[in-house]
Amino acid sequence: MSTADLSNGPVCPIPISNYPNVLLAHGGGGKLSHQLISTMIAGHFDNPALRQLHDGAVVTAGGAQLAFSTDSYVISPIFFPGGNIGELSVYGTVNDLTMCGAVPKFISAGFIIEEGLPMEQLWRIVQAMKAAADRAGVQIVTGDTKVVDRGKGDGIFINTAGIGLIPSGRAVAPDAARPGDRIIVSGEIAQHGIAIMSVREGLEFETTILSDCAPLNGLVEAMYPVSSGIRVLRDPTRGGVASALNEIAGSARCGIRIHEQQIPVNAEVRGACELLGFDPLYVANEGKLLAFVAAEDADTVLAAMRTHPLGAKAAIIGEVVADHPGTVVMTTSIGSSRVVDMLSGEQLPRIC
Repeated sequence: MSTADLSNGPVCPIPISNYPNVLLAHGGGGKLSHQLISTMIAGHFDNPALRQLHDGAVVTAGGAQLAFSTDSYVISPIFFPGGNIGELSVYGTVNDLTMCGAVPKFISAGFIIEEGLPMEQLWRIVQAMKAAADRAGVQIVTGDTKVVDRGKGDGIFINTAGIGLIPSGRAVAPDAARPGDRIIVSGEIAQHGIAIMSVREGLEFETTILSDCAPLNGLVEAMYPVSSGIRVLRDPTRGGVASALNEIAGSARCGIRIHEQQIPVNAEVRGACELLGFDPLYVANEGKLLAFVAAEDADTVLAAMRTHPLGAKAAIIGEVVADHPGTVVMTTSIGSSRVVDMLSGEQLPRIC
């Protein structure tokens, strides 16, 4: 496609010569995903709510402040240690709403089912979604079902959308981080991605590595009563902690410094990452959050998180700095520093 072909319309903003076709990496949560979204999609639908590039849109309707989010789940395998595509789809949308400061209320569910999927598997997925919704305190109130030809759906894909109410006084956003803020992670990272890969690669460990798939709204509700200084919330799913931190550093136009020795990683997950050649910072999570908190409130918020089952292993892993705006730097275990860039390719395909 040449510029001449588009003389009467807009020119594609992504260099066609570099990427004439969509790659798996365009959905991996890293640099190519960011490029695809920011240059080709977000610019054409530009509006104040979308411009935030939050986990969901924060909008006002009828005098109420709402969070609205949508996501699609195409994970392979659809059943994995610690969960399945059904509960993952519910928790993922609950968590996106929660990261906007909202109390999740209602969810939709759209099923794209491949011809030939065993009814027993579909029933297990539906049951898991109901149990997940009950655990998270939300209702699945509408949906849609489509069936596609055999070989065109990979079993089942699920799309969910959700609506939540944002209580008065709450305001979290990716651009709200300020120098001096402390960065807290709610627990051991990289479990979800490694749980998926252990199944795909047939890896065996002394204990089974389980996905951390879980709803984070209860944990966040334990944090807000002790602090008004929670500035940013983010669940580091695709692209892991590294990509989430880079997105926030870019939005807030500030630098971020993290400390390798303070980042909690399960020993078996770390060993699996070394075996597979992965960096835990780039591996997906489905039940962890990052919180950017004013320095004076950080210890109080950390203590509150540790009283909740999903925050028992929470840790302060770094801080926001005025230096190197837009860049994440890590102090390594040997005392050196390295830049933690956004993932450039696809490390773990089809993990959410």
